[in-house]
Amino acid sequence: MKVSARFLLIFAVGASATIFALMQGRTRALRSDGGSEGQTRTAWGAPDLQGIWNTNTFVPLERQTQYGTRATMTEDEHAKALADLQDRNKRPGRDSRDVGGKPGQGTEKDVARAYNEFWFGDKPTKLSYRTSMVTDPPDGRIPPLTPEAAKRIADKREFLAALLQGTSGGRPGPISPRRNDPSPDYNLDRINRSDGPEDRGGPERCFGDGVPVVLGTGTFGGVMQLVQSPDSVSIYYDVGQGSGYSWVVPITNRPHLPANVRLYRGDPVGRWEGDTLVVDTIGIKESVRYQNVPHSREMRIAERMRFVSPYVLCNEITITDPTVFEKPWTFTFAYQRMKDYTLLEYICEDNREFADDQGRQKIRVDPGR
Repeated sequence: MKVSARFLLIFAVGASATIFALMQGRTRALRSDGGSEGQTRTAWGAPDLQGIWNTNTFVPLERQTQYGTRATMTEDEHAKALADLQDRNKRPGRDSRDVGGKPGQGTEKDVARAYNEFWFGDKPTKLSYRTSMVTDPPDGRIPPLTPEAAKRIADKREFLAALLQGTSGGRPGPISPRRNDPSPDYNLDRINRSDGPEDRGGPERCFGDGVPVVLGTGTFGGVMQLVQSPDSVSIYYDVGQGSGYSWVVPITNRPHLPANVRLYRGDPVGRWEGDTLVVDTIGIKESVRYQNVPHSREMRIAERMRFVSPYVLCNEITITDPTVFEKPWTFTFAYQRMKDYTLLEYICEDNREFADDQGRQKIRVDPGR
């Protein structure tokens, strides 16, 4: 059969119209499901946050004072900051064995390095135009500490320095008379003493990170896996060395636990406000820290998690702790969805069973938790 040019033209126009209509319908369906193209919803109608996420674009937590109250860099400022980042990436890091500009092979500091740069994974190569994660206060800086909190931190630093006396990293002299003193707070630091597990750092004792968790940039900075059900969200963090853990947030209208019940990472209660997952956490143990700053019993964390694009999840966190900070503060960061990534089961390297080649248990290393 001979096909005319007129027939082909009519067929092409009709096919194009059909494809356009189907695409429009697909777009409307995606938007009704998830608010933007590529975003989907769970079977029970909530935004589908499930997947593996990390942060691959560097944003400093606090703003450098040179930017004032500006939330973003100019093109020239960004180009210079990106060049500085790339220059830092070229440095040898832990592969260097120089100490004070001289070869350090065989020295105490050389041995203490433990790992070379390979184990720290891929370094960040992307830089945001944002000048800080902190969005409130307007200067992009964490508010000052209260006098009480500042004193607690100063007392701990003085104690740590005292225990280093007489070592290569401390003041010269004999062993400090404070050698056997208890720590002024619940110790989570690496200190120059090993009389018991309480003298070791939190990661070494497999306590995991504190709250809130902010993933660092690059492979070693960590990844997050999120799994949903109608009445909960389960978040699994694999962070750095000895700092990962799982966190289950119930989606419920129940009240918080009584004030006398204190949990290591607090009592989170989640709810949906439209397409935003809101998590309110109180009742956090005072021993937990964030940015190496102690918490108080009054600490409250409010998180708001929502999509800003199909593959970018924004988390806005407000910390209120009047005993520690002079005023509440808010910071915002973004997760990027990872593709073709397998997250292995997390295990803290200091809390496992070792066996000989016949499978018989030889020794169990217990961090004393």
